Amino acid sequence: MENEQNTSSQESASAEDQSVAPSTQPASAVDVILASGSPRRRELLEREGVEFSVRVSEVDETLEPDLLADPPEAAKKLAERKAGAVVQEVLSGDYTGMAAILGADTMVVCEGEIFGKPASLSDAKRMLRRLAGTTHEVITAVSVWLVAAPEPDQVSLGFRTFVDSAAVTFHELSDDQIVEYLRKGESFDKAGAYAVQGAGADLVKHVQGDLDTVIGLPVKRLLEEFPDLKTSLA
Repeated sequence: MENEQNTSSQESASAEDQSVAPSTQPASAVDVILASGSPRRRELLEREGVEFSVRVSEVDETLEPDLLADPPEAAKKLAERKAGAVVQEVLSGDYTGMAAILGADTMVVCEGEIFGKPASLSDAKRMLRRLAGTTHEVITAVSVWLVAAPEPDQVSLGFRTFVDSAAVTFHELSDDQIVEYLRKGESFDKAGAYAVQGAGADLVKHVQGDLDTVIGLPVKRLLEEFPDLKTSLA
Protein backbone atom coordinates (compact mmCIF):
# COMPACT_ATOMS: atom_id res chain seq x y z
CA MET A 1 0.00 0.00 0.00
CA GLU A 2 1.46 3.32 -1.00
CA ASN A 3 1.33 6.45 1.10
CA GLU A 4 1.65 9.57 -1.01
CA GLN A 5 0.91 13.27 -0.71
CA ASN A 6 -2.49 14.27 0.71
CA THR A 7 -5.05 14.86 -2.02
CA SER A 8 -6.79 17.75 -0.25
CA SER A 9 -7.30 19.53 3.04
CA GLN A 10 -9.60 22.13 4.50
CA GLU A 11 -9.39 24.22 7.66
CA SER A 12 -11.57 26.50 9.71
CA ALA A 13 -11.15 28.47 12.91
CA SER A 14 -13.62 29.78 15.43
CA ALA A 15 -13.56 31.13 18.94
CA GLU A 16 -15.67 32.54 21.71
CA ASP A 17 -14.72 35.72 23.58
CA GLN A 18 -11.00 35.03 23.55
CA SER A 19 -8.92 32.84 21.28
CA VAL A 20 -6.49 30.72 23.26
CA ALA A 21 -3.20 29.75 21.65
CA PRO A 22 -1.60 26.50 22.78
CA SER A 23 1.58 28.34 23.71
CA THR A 24 -0.03 30.67 26.27
CA GLN A 25 1.01 28.33 29.07
CA PRO A 26 4.05 26.11 29.57
CA ALA A 27 3.47 23.02 27.48
CA SER A 28 3.82 20.74 30.52
CA ALA A 29 0.66 22.33 31.94
CA VAL A 30 -1.59 21.19 29.09
CA ASP A 31 -4.04 18.40 29.89
CA VAL A 32 -4.70 16.55 26.63
CA ILE A 33 -8.14 14.96 26.53
CA LEU A 34 -9.28 12.71 23.67
CA ALA A 35 -13.03 13.04 23.18
CA SER A 36 -13.31 9.64 21.49
CA GLY A 37 -13.67 6.03 22.53
CA SER A 38 -11.94 4.80 19.38
CA PRO A 39 -9.07 2.43 20.18
CA ARG A 40 -7.50 3.31 16.82
CA ARG A 41 -7.24 6.99 17.73
CA ARG A 42 -5.80 6.10 21.11
CA GLU A 43 -3.18 3.91 19.45
CA LEU A 44 -2.17 6.68 17.04
CA LEU A 45 -1.64 9.18 19.86
CA GLU A 46 0.21 6.59 21.92
CA ARG A 47 2.44 5.82 18.94
CA GLU A 48 3.58 9.45 18.94
CA GLY A 49 4.18 9.36 22.70
CA VAL A 50 1.42 11.82 23.61
CA GLU A 51 0.15 11.58 27.17
CA PHE A 52 -3.63 11.97 27.30
CA SER A 53 -6.80 10.91 29.01
CA VAL A 54 -10.03 9.74 27.38
CA ARG A 55 -13.42 11.27 28.03
CA VAL A 56 -16.32 10.37 25.77
CA SER A 57 -19.68 12.09 25.66
CA GLU A 58 -22.69 10.93 23.67
CA VAL A 59 -23.73 13.46 21.02
CA ASP A 60 -26.42 13.64 18.40
CA GLU A 61 -24.81 12.68 15.09
CA THR A 62 -27.86 13.53 13.01
CA LEU A 63 -26.93 15.67 10.02
CA GLU A 64 -29.10 18.22 8.28
CA PRO A 65 -29.62 17.77 4.50
CA ASP A 66 -27.26 20.63 3.66
CA LEU A 67 -24.48 18.95 5.64
CA LEU A 68 -25.17 15.55 4.08
CA ALA A 69 -24.47 17.22 0.75
CA ASP A 70 -21.13 18.58 2.02
CA PRO A 71 -19.14 15.74 3.65
CA PRO A 72 -16.12 17.84 4.77
CA GLU A 73 -18.40 20.30 6.55
CA ALA A 74 -20.40 17.41 8.00
CA ALA A 75 -17.25 15.80 9.42
CA LYS A 76 -16.14 19.13 10.88
CA LYS A 77 -19.52 19.68 12.51
CA LEU A 78 -19.50 16.24 14.15
CA ALA A 79 -15.91 16.61 15.36
CA GLU A 80 -16.82 19.95 16.91
CA ARG A 81 -19.92 18.50 18.57
CA LYS A 82 -17.92 15.67 20.12
CA ALA A 83 -15.17 17.90 21.45
CA GLY A 84 -17.57 20.64 22.51
CA ALA A 85 -19.67 18.23 24.57
CA VAL A 86 -16.59 17.13 26.51
CA VAL A 87 -15.54 20.76 27.01
CA GLN A 88 -18.90 21.42 28.65
CA GLU A 89 -18.49 18.41 30.93
CA VAL A 90 -14.97 19.43 31.92
CA LEU A 91 -15.97 23.00 32.72
CA SER A 92 -19.06 21.87 34.67
CA GLY A 93 -16.68 20.27 37.17
CA ASP A 94 -15.00 23.56 38.20
CA TYR A 95 -11.92 22.72 36.14
CA THR A 96 -8.79 24.81 36.56
CA GLY A 97 -5.72 24.62 34.37
CA MET A 98 -4.90 24.42 30.67
CA ALA A 99 -6.55 21.75 28.52
CA ALA A 100 -6.64 20.67 24.88
CA ILE A 101 -9.74 18.61 24.03
CA LEU A 102 -9.53 16.65 20.77
CA GLY A 103 -12.63 15.59 18.84
CA ALA A 104 -12.53 13.70 15.55
CA ASP A 105 -14.87 12.25 12.97
CA THR A 106 -14.07 10.03 9.99
CA MET A 107 -16.28 9.56 6.93
CA VAL A 108 -16.03 7.36 3.87
CA VAL A 109 -17.45 9.10 0.81
CA CYS A 110 -18.25 7.21 -2.38
CA GLU A 111 -19.66 9.12 -5.34
CA GLY A 112 -20.96 11.82 -3.00
CA GLU A 113 -22.65 9.40 -0.58
CA ILE A 114 -21.46 9.30 3.02
CA PHE A 115 -20.85 5.76 4.25
CA GLY A 116 -21.08 5.59 8.01
CA LYS A 117 -21.00 2.48 10.17
CA PRO A 118 -23.13 -0.25 8.58
CA ALA A 119 -26.51 -0.78 10.18
CA SER A 120 -26.63 -4.48 9.29
CA LEU A 121 -24.84 -7.28 7.47
CA SER A 122 -26.68 -6.47 4.25
CA ASP A 123 -25.72 -2.81 4.62
CA ALA A 124 -22.06 -3.78 5.03
CA LYS A 125 -22.26 -5.94 1.90
CA ARG A 126 -23.83 -3.06 -0.02
CA MET A 127 -21.04 -0.71 0.98
CA LEU A 128 -18.23 -3.11 0.09
CA ARG A 129 -19.82 -3.93 -3.26
CA ARG A 130 -19.97 -0.20 -4.04
CA LEU A 131 -16.35 0.32 -2.98
CA ALA A 132 -14.97 -2.70 -4.88
CA GLY A 133 -12.85 -1.75 -7.88
CA THR A 134 -13.30 1.99 -7.32
CA THR A 135 -11.57 4.92 -5.65
CA HIS A 136 -13.33 6.64 -2.75
CA GLU A 137 -12.46 9.44 -0.38
CA VAL A 138 -11.85 9.14 3.35
CA ILE A 139 -12.26 12.38 5.31
CA THR A 140 -11.16 12.89 8.90
CA ALA A 141 -11.98 16.13 10.68
CA VAL A 142 -10.17 17.08 13.88
CA SER A 143 -11.44 19.77 16.24
CA VAL A 144 -9.08 21.02 18.96
CA TRP A 145 -10.62 23.06 21.77
CA LEU A 146 -8.20 25.00 23.96
CA VAL A 147 -9.29 25.88 27.47
CA ALA A 148 -7.51 28.23 29.87
CA ALA A 149 -9.08 28.33 33.34
CA PRO A 150 -6.83 29.84 36.03
CA GLU A 151 -9.96 29.92 38.20
CA PRO A 152 -13.29 28.11 37.73
CA ASP A 153 -15.02 31.41 36.98
CA GLN A 154 -12.25 32.72 34.72
CA VAL A 155 -12.39 30.75 31.48
CA SER A 156 -10.99 31.53 28.04
CA LEU A 157 -11.98 29.21 25.24
CA GLY A 158 -11.08 28.85 21.58
CA PHE A 159 -11.09 26.11 18.98
CA ARG A 160 -9.77 25.30 15.53
CA THR A 161 -10.95 22.55 13.21
CA PHE A 162 -9.19 21.09 10.18
CA VAL A 163 -10.03 18.41 7.66
CA ASP A 164 -7.62 15.98 6.05
CA SER A 165 -8.51 13.61 3.21
CA ALA A 166 -7.08 10.59 1.45
CA ALA A 167 -8.08 8.65 -1.66
CA VAL A 168 -8.44 4.89 -1.25
CA THR A 169 -8.64 2.49 -4.19
CA PHE A 170 -10.09 -0.99 -3.65
CA HIS A 171 -9.26 -4.16 -5.54
CA GLU A 172 -12.03 -5.76 -7.54
CA LEU A 173 -13.86 -8.02 -5.09
CA SER A 174 -16.08 -11.02 -5.67
CA ASP A 175 -19.11 -11.67 -3.49
CA ASP A 176 -17.23 -14.60 -1.95
CA GLN A 177 -14.32 -12.33 -0.99
CA ILE A 178 -16.71 -9.82 0.55
CA VAL A 179 -18.48 -12.53 2.57
CA GLU A 180 -15.14 -13.93 3.73
CA TYR A 181 -14.06 -10.50 4.91
CA LEU A 182 -17.33 -9.86 6.71
CA ARG A 183 -16.85 -13.14 8.60
CA LYS A 184 -13.82 -11.58 10.27
CA GLY A 185 -16.19 -9.34 12.23
CA GLU A 186 -14.28 -6.07 12.01
CA SER A 187 -16.74 -4.24 9.74
CA PHE A 188 -19.55 -3.25 12.02
CA ASP A 189 -18.04 -0.37 13.96
CA LYS A 190 -16.12 1.06 10.98
CA ALA A 191 -17.16 3.75 8.54
CA GLY A 192 -17.43 2.16 5.11
CA ALA A 193 -17.51 -1.33 6.67
CA TYR A 194 -13.75 -1.90 6.54
CA ALA A 195 -10.68 -1.43 8.72
CA VAL A 196 -7.58 -0.49 6.75
CA GLN A 197 -5.40 -1.18 9.80
CA GLY A 198 -6.79 -4.72 10.06
CA ALA A 199 -7.72 -7.46 7.62
CA GLY A 200 -9.34 -4.78 5.50
CA ALA A 201 -5.86 -3.86 4.26
CA ASP A 202 -6.16 -6.83 1.90
CA LEU A 203 -9.11 -5.13 0.18
CA VAL A 204 -7.07 -2.00 -0.56
CA LYS A 205 -4.99 -1.63 -3.70
CA HIS A 206 -3.70 1.88 -3.17
CA VAL A 207 -3.85 4.80 -0.72
CA GLN A 208 -3.05 8.32 -1.82
CA GLY A 209 -2.66 10.44 1.27
CA ASP A 210 -1.91 9.86 4.93
CA LEU A 211 -2.81 6.36 6.06
CA ASP A 212 -3.49 7.73 9.56
CA THR A 213 -6.29 9.83 8.06
CA VAL A 214 -7.93 6.64 6.82
CA ILE A 215 -7.44 4.97 10.21
CA GLY A 216 -9.09 7.91 11.96
CA LEU A 217 -6.64 10.60 13.13
CA PRO A 218 -4.00 12.45 11.05
CA VAL A 219 -1.82 12.68 14.11
CA LYS A 220 1.31 14.00 12.44
CA ARG A 221 -0.57 16.98 11.03
CA LEU A 222 -2.26 17.43 14.41
CA LEU A 223 1.12 17.70 16.13
CA GLU A 224 2.49 20.00 13.43
CA GLU A 225 -0.41 22.40 13.94
CA PHE A 226 -0.45 22.06 17.73
CA PRO A 227 3.21 21.42 18.64
CA ASP A 228 2.61 22.02 22.36
CA LEU A 229 0.78 18.69 22.49
CA LYS A 230 4.20 17.10 22.05
CA THR A 231 5.10 18.29 25.52
CA SER A 232 3.21 15.30 26.80
CA LEU A 233 6.01 13.08 25.53
CA ALA A 234 7.14 10.65 28.20
